[in-house]
Amino acid sequence: TVAARMGGGDPGANPRLRLAMDKALTANMPRDTIERAIKRGAGSLEGVEYEEIRYEGYGPGGVAVMVDAVTDNRNRTVAEVRHAFSKCGGNLGTSGSVAFQFTEQGVLSYPADSDEDRIMEVAIEAGADDVVTNDDSSVDVLTEPAAFQQVREAMAAAGLEPESAEVTQRASSNTMLGLEDAQKMVKLLDLLEDLDDTQNVYSNADIPEDILANL
Repeated sequence: TVAARMGGGDPGANPRLRLAMDKALTANMPRDTIERAIKRGAGSLEGVEYEEIRYEGYGPGGVAVMVDAVTDNRNRTVAEVRHAFSKCGGNLGTSGSVAFQFTEQGVLSYPADSDEDRIMEVAIEAGADDVVTNDDSSVDVLTEPAAFQQVREAMAAAGLEPESAEVTQRASSNTMLGLEDAQKMVKLLDLLEDLDDTQNVYSNADIPEDILANL
């Protein structure tokens, strides 16, 4: 709804709407529900007005957290987000308090057995910023948000469909957590993600594998 309102109801001319539709279809949302949301956002249907809001704060151990929400009631949403932070030893901050620690970036992810050389060749040619091999040998293609769709289409045309593809927020550095803070952080993320108005939750938490296995 918000993507259609901000950029129009034509997914061909609105990359943000096209990405939102892809996510909705991946989540098995019915097509008629998607179409109604687009029409409402584009002004073709009467309905409640929604707006996008970003909340920023700090979680356990000083972890930076950002929450993107879509709401028809700011007061309700901020109260729910603030309660989640407080319940887990964190605190809701002001706008801009942690956003500087993140960069918006397109990410296309490939499994460990992928042809890294071929991925790099096609991705760079299509306009990607970088291709990164992770510790688990999985491969990420990184793009500017504006180039995300063209890179994604080029990869698909070359037979290189990613496991996942999204425009997300990547932290510039991570905050390592011990067991106690990690337990609180996982609870905070769960609480935030379970809120009805939440669209995305980002953090710079770094939880070691041995601790994660015991949570």
